[in-house]
Amino acid sequence: MNALLEMRGISKHFTGVKALSGVDLTVAPGEIHALVGENGAGKSTLMKVLSGVHPHGSYEGAILFDSEERRFRDINDSEALGIIIIHQELALIPLMSIAENIFLTDPPARFGIIDRSAVHRRARELLAKVGLDENPDTLVTNIGVGKQQLVEIAKALSKKVRLLILDEPTASLSEKDSAALLDLLLEFKAQGIASILISHKLNEVSRVADRITVLRDGRTVDTMDCSAGAVEEDRIIRSMVDRDLEHRYPKREPTASGTAIGETIFKVRDWSVFHPLHADRQVIRNVDFEVKRGEIVGIAGLMGAGRTEFAMSIFGRSWGQKIAGQVEIEGRPVDLSTVRRAVDAGLAYVTEDRKQLGLLLADDIRKNITLANLPAVAPASVIDDVRELKVAADYRARMRIRSHSVYQETGKLSGGNQQKVVLSKWLFTDPKVLILDEPTRGIDVGAKYEIYCIINELADAGKAVIVISSEMPELIGICDRICVMNEGAFVGEFPGPDCTQEKIMRAIMRHTNRAKEGERP
Repeated sequence: MNALLEMRGISKHFTGVKALSGVDLTVAPGEIHALVGENGAGKSTLMKVLSGVHPHGSYEGAILFDSEERRFRDINDSEALGIIIIHQELALIPLMSIAENIFLTDPPARFGIIDRSAVHRRARELLAKVGLDENPDTLVTNIGVGKQQLVEIAKALSKKVRLLILDEPTASLSEKDSAALLDLLLEFKAQGIASILISHKLNEVSRVADRITVLRDGRTVDTMDCSAGAVEEDRIIRSMVDRDLEHRYPKREPTASGTAIGETIFKVRDWSVFHPLHADRQVIRNVDFEVKRGEIVGIAGLMGAGRTEFAMSIFGRSWGQKIAGQVEIEGRPVDLSTVRRAVDAGLAYVTEDRKQLGLLLADDIRKNITLANLPAVAPASVIDDVRELKVAADYRARMRIRSHSVYQETGKLSGGNQQKVVLSKWLFTDPKVLILDEPTRGIDVGAKYEIYCIINELADAGKAVIVISSEMPELIGICDRICVMNEGAFVGEFPGPDCTQEKIMRAIMRHTNRAKEGERP
């Protein structure tokens, strides 16, 4: 095979941790090469070595590009050769426009002066290429995380790409937008552009990849050729986790704890929310919603349906303006006008963006776990270090957080373990109602299974659990009931065991068609 890229015997050590051990990877021109493995397997570290984030001299092994050994000092060296990486963590400046972010390092210029019209025009062309219909002058802070991911991809396309590295590019995207991005990769392939795709969505990997390399514990364990046909997901999973997952989702038995799904514990009536920047735009349209004790209710919908906006507006009015409606918990009206009052009323919200909104990444596990309920570890308004340590250690054991101690920096944990820390933080508040927004985004199949088991345990303990997810199979696999949201309204409801992706999409399309015909949503 005529290789565009060869990585030979790559090993990388951090303090006390061997992240990579003799990894080999080969990519041909125009090939889509998928890189899969559990969180912590070494995928992102390997790509940081390739892109120069970890410079030559900080690792062992050799990188060959165009058959020549390369020694990248930084990311500028790799980009000069056309190796462009889009990291899982977004690298955009929130208070700059979309166009300014796209051309931040190399804007079109005339006579040394930035050509604003060219910036705007080329930004529109790139946004159209990734399927994002936004004004290039829109500030990044005013668009959602899914659209920000598309801006990152447009930014990468503005450079002369020969090898595009995408680290979980569809983690924040709807199924429609994910499909459009995968089609874009296939277009790149036809143009001779190679891609390395890191993804936990194995159905996407199987759809577009020419070959799949599996990493486990920092080692290459398998490389699968897809030219003869799609590789079965079960084979990929076995290589990733070194075990069979007999069922992708744990068995859901609402009576497992001896108590059936009980009375309604959480009720929302006539809830209405307007956009925080556009006062005349109603985002949530007078919706009614309820969850019973011990019940897991899923909220399905496409990007922009209003699911996250609904959840955040309820949780201390964290999003929106002109919010109206009533909320009852255990049959009593509650004041949710601030986050503190929402928490005191028994509500908890696990955000979809754990890195930006859910965790203090520079702090240790111990501090993150107790953060939302400090009075419980500070009886005299001074934190009791012994009590805080005991609480953190208990949750670390209970949630099976993989770390060397509770003093480990949270930002150094894998995505799945970070998610367990976020869950621990909110469970320590002892909520009656727990809202989980994209709880398994960006984590591997093994960690997902553990999160699903935790969700089941919470429901069995009598909590009301609400799960927002862009992955319809996930909702179908774990929920007792699924509500479908579209354009700020609930447009369908199905019992979990009887629900299908087709039913969910049919409910969305029916509502969309009625809206186009001029009916009230």
